[in-house]
Amino acid sequence: MQEGVMQQMWATSHIAGGNAAYVEELYELYLRDPNSVAEEWRDYFEKLPQVNGGSPDVPHSTIQENFILMARQHQTTRPITASTVSSDHERKQIQVLRLISAYRIRGHQQATIDPLGILKREKFPDLTLEYHGLSRADLETEFQTSTIFIGKERATLQEIIDALDASYCGSVGVEYMHIVNTEERRWFQSRMESVRGSPEVGSEAQLHLLERLTAAEGLEKYLGTRYPGTKRFGLEGGEALIPMLDEMIQRAGTYGAKEIVIGMAHRGRLNVLVNILGKNPSELFDEFEGKKMADSGSGDVKYHQGFSSNVMTPGGEVHLALAFNPSHLEIVAPVVEGSVRARQDRRSDNVRGQVIPVSIHGDAAFAGQGVVMETLQMSQTRAYSTGGTVHIIINNQVGFTTSRREDARSTEYCTDVAKMVGAPILHVNGDDPEAVQFVTKLALDYRMEFKRDVVIDMVCYRRRGHNEADEPSSTQPMMYQTIKSHTTTRDLYAGVLQEQGVISAEADKGLVDSYRSALDNGEHVAKALVKEPNTELFVDWTPHLGHEWTARHDTRVALGNLQELGQKLCKIPEGFVLQRQVSKIIDDRRKMAAGALPINWGCAEVLAYASLLKEGHPVRITGQDVGRGTFSHRHAVHHNQKDGSSLVPLARLSDDQPAFQIWDSLLSEEAVLAFEYGYATTTPGALVVWEAQFGDFANGCQVVIDQFITSGEHKWGRLCGLTMLLPHGYEGQGPEHSSARLERYLQLCAEHNIQVCVPTTPAQVFHMLRRQVLRPLRKPLIAFTPKSLLRHKQAISTLEELTEGGFQTIIPEVDEHKPADIRRLILCSGKVYYDLADKRRNDEISDAIIVRIEQLYPFPQDDLDELILQYSGLEHVIWCQEEPMNQGAWYCSQHHMRRSVAQLNNSLTLRYAGREASAAPACGYMSKHVEEQQKLVDDAFTV
Repeated sequence: MQEGVMQQMWATSHIAGGNAAYVEELYELYLRDPNSVAEEWRDYFEKLPQVNGGSPDVPHSTIQENFILMARQHQTTRPITASTVSSDHERKQIQVLRLISAYRIRGHQQATIDPLGILKREKFPDLTLEYHGLSRADLETEFQTSTIFIGKERATLQEIIDALDASYCGSVGVEYMHIVNTEERRWFQSRMESVRGSPEVGSEAQLHLLERLTAAEGLEKYLGTRYPGTKRFGLEGGEALIPMLDEMIQRAGTYGAKEIVIGMAHRGRLNVLVNILGKNPSELFDEFEGKKMADSGSGDVKYHQGFSSNVMTPGGEVHLALAFNPSHLEIVAPVVEGSVRARQDRRSDNVRGQVIPVSIHGDAAFAGQGVVMETLQMSQTRAYSTGGTVHIIINNQVGFTTSRREDARSTEYCTDVAKMVGAPILHVNGDDPEAVQFVTKLALDYRMEFKRDVVIDMVCYRRRGHNEADEPSSTQPMMYQTIKSHTTTRDLYAGVLQEQGVISAEADKGLVDSYRSALDNGEHVAKALVKEPNTELFVDWTPHLGHEWTARHDTRVALGNLQELGQKLCKIPEGFVLQRQVSKIIDDRRKMAAGALPINWGCAEVLAYASLLKEGHPVRITGQDVGRGTFSHRHAVHHNQKDGSSLVPLARLSDDQPAFQIWDSLLSEEAVLAFEYGYATTTPGALVVWEAQFGDFANGCQVVIDQFITSGEHKWGRLCGLTMLLPHGYEGQGPEHSSARLERYLQLCAEHNIQVCVPTTPAQVFHMLRRQVLRPLRKPLIAFTPKSLLRHKQAISTLEELTEGGFQTIIPEVDEHKPADIRRLILCSGKVYYDLADKRRNDEISDAIIVRIEQLYPFPQDDLDELILQYSGLEHVIWCQEEPMNQGAWYCSQHHMRRSVAQLNNSLTLRYAGREASAAPACGYMSKHVEEQQKLVDDAFTV
């Protein structure tokens, strides 16, 4: 739609005054036949507010007419019994209604959605006349049509079949009858049948479609000529993606959207970057020519890069963000959802209409990757809902070299997994640009109306191999014989428009030449790009750039403030009945806040959150049992024993506090952690926490850790302050509930990419969490938190330790001793310290000292060097750990400790005390666990 047309529509105030009668007449024409009104008005009417959530807001006369029509339909479609059927014609009327229903259910299976014509479609008997007791002799018989929008109440059977064929068996095959909600099904029925699945498109819109197709094809041809054989994962065969995204963005703008976040893998990514987001082609050419684009870090290949820009739409400026992502295909989808949710929360967009997620998938990946299911399952939950995602499948009909049906999946369509959440699925022939535009409008309108996921399955093909260096005919010879002789989407559509007289051959050639000239000149080729964007739409990370690791920050809290917060957290409304054990915990916290009891872990943790909230920092915590805490220590959410209602004291500290979110998640690690990564990369001022139920459950999201959390800054320059809490410690609970695999995170440490901490006191976790937000540095924090220490009698802190001091990277013992008398230094991390301390105390060992290393990375080299120099008489230095030798911190951190030992005395040797190397993280028998634990503690004082 031209901007001038839109301005004219709004300027004439057509909803009021003398235009009202004219608009009402137009609207009634639209209701009878949407194609009878201009495209601009059809777009406007399609987006009118809804009455009772169902049909558009219409004048009273039209409502009355529709009511009469619905009443007739109800009479026609009510359950029929033998006594109500009085004639053969009435019996056939019932069969016609069943035929109509069959088309709505199965029509997509007869639709011509494959541009190559090689998709084998099974013939279904329930789409035949004979199956329903009808015959060709009935084709000229009239039947009632109130269940389909055919423009009149009665039509011949032939007219009905023609309308159904056009609506459901053309270039669009729609699956919506599996949707449980009747209102949504009727919405699709109305939108499909009213325009016969193919609305008329004006010549101006047709020319715009051709121009966008020309851009899509033009870039691929240009790159293929200039950089032959270079990998680019081109869009050739799926060029209709570019006009699809263009239409989606422009239409979203008319709804008032302010931001769109896009996630996609590599196929077509360069095309989207240049033709949609407006990346300068000259920058892309520099990347092809191998020029260094990043000032620091490793950088990444061009088809993994993200980008952001602003484009102009009829509804105003819209910010576009294309997420960075690795080659792990679908893993970017939940990252996008997290980024979108963060942006919506920042805008207080509870209706979820201002920020829209768009996920672009490959057909094989959508069907094959488990994270797709996890992300879909999140879509309507309180913690992760974003108001619906528009999913776009670039359906090449082949995955790398795997055949599309025989091996790639067990379902008919690659999209069938989306039915688990009742998402409508729109299959469309990628060689029909007008049909692609239609389903784009349909999908976005559905998302904005019902705030649920919707899937567009654009069936196309891959003109070249998986990448431009592959020879695809070696594995798909028949498919590529067809592709080789198949005319491109752009040329097919140009031929159609030339036949219609919309464009001449000379003007068509001018489009091609003009685009190529723009590329030669290094010009921007995204038509709607805003050259001087509104920076208020951006997330500002500049305050967090260029800070040193060694910079310390004051994490203290004034005693009065802390005590006030502690009492507020324990305030329970009258009539709210706590469970007995929980009531005792809250009573104890009152005493802790008053200084009458030492602070335990749970109290210190919630005080850290409360103090951050008081200082203006939002807090978000998710995980499978975070409200209570897996080990029943947090109790941040209380449950009324009378009526099941819940209370979150941290969300009720004051009327003007920032948001506090705490959500028990679905039983997922991979998608949930990816979501929280996306959230944290979009909210620099918030504390974002994901807690694993047990630390080793993070094994299920190793891709997120490897590809985003530990390397995102280095590859893409993406800062992230995400905190991961991983319960860790050997209590005899077996191989799967002991180790959070500390060694894996330490192996990933380099170039100050992440923080790895093992806090052992409540004061330490208090200052660690506050430090994560209060200092300007933004790095992921991996914290190995305890289980048994949560209630350990010695793992306590005083109020003064919270109000004074800060996070200690190492903690030496505070017992009175003379450094000159110390002969043995035992270094350790985590829970084992308390076992070692018990041994030293019980055996009255006076010549040994135990030092806890609370931050394993970045390793506190200077702090340990300074400490160890105090003990000039050392004869033994031991590293003690609970984990087996091939696990834990031993192999990854020993060189740091050896360096400290060597600067004291070159003849000293760092020795190991711990479990023997093991294939499993821990043993499964309590007796063996106790034996091993005792031995490693004894060894620490004897080896």
